[in-house]
Amino acid sequence: MAASNLQAEINRDLVVSRPDESDETLRARFAGYGYLYFPALVAAGDCDALLADIVAEADPHVTLASDGPQLVGEPFFETDPAWDAIYPGIQSLEGLHGFFHTLAMRELQSRLLDAEPFVYPMKMARISTPRKIGCETPPHQDAHSHQAGPTMAGLWVALHDVPEELGRLKLLARSHTRGVRPVFQADGVGGIQCEIYPDETEWHVSDYGRGDVVIFHSCTVHKAEPNRTGNAVRVSVDTRYCDFGAPVFRTNIEPHHGWRIPGLDWEVIYRDWRSDALQYYWQDYPAIT
Repeated sequence: MAASNLQAEINRDLVVSRPDESDETLRARFAGYGYLYFPALVAAGDCDALLADIVAEADPHVTLASDGPQLVGEPFFETDPAWDAIYPGIQSLEGLHGFFHTLAMRELQSRLLDAEPFVYPMKMARISTPRKIGCETPPHQDAHSHQAGPTMAGLWVALHDVPEELGRLKLLARSHTRGVRPVFQADGVGGIQCEIYPDETEWHVSDYGRGDVVIFHSCTVHKAEPNRTGNAVRVSVDTRYCDFGAPVFRTNIEPHHGWRIPGLDWEVIYRDWRSDALQYYWQDYPAIT
């Protein structure tokens, strides 16, 4: 099976979208490529504030320097002991969860769906450290990992500039048109990789800027490049959403990594929040499967 990934990759720049384009144009582009890329969609100040909060919780393993997050000590990745030690604090950040519920975010989701959106409770922070080559996220589909239907989409945000050497998000253009694929065990975050067919070589990727947003179809194959820097750390955040009423598998209603980190549950996450507006907003959702 691993031979399915031996074909040479061709990198193309991401196709740029703008929020002032018509709904019809954006939906057609999403249907064609399987993703939309909006440069600088999120305000720089909002990204800076969330980045500072995440890095503060990542202490003593990550610090924030003038040129971005920096590793302190030994590298780590998701599920390592260092990750498990800092992640409950990151998950408890009220700003992480509220980041995806702003009016601007919800309006964009609604426009693309042509329906009321439901933002998944599971919000995710990603910390990619250097010197962990081979531990990056392998090619996969959210339709498999989130057990999601075709109206679910991923929403990823770069909290700071992400050049090639930091490890960018890459998308296999048009891969969403071929349904949910077979998977096999692989190294890296998530531990599985989906099949890449021999004729699929065109990956779309660009250097990201702070506040850049990528929205991608549940069947769009995507992966992370390795962090090849000496000490720089990449920090990004993401979530999933669908049209309100679409089936949502129950694991998406739980905190990210709550299934494997003891004590990481909603009661702990909400304990120090200033507002209850987003607490348990998902409890009455009508289609948890």
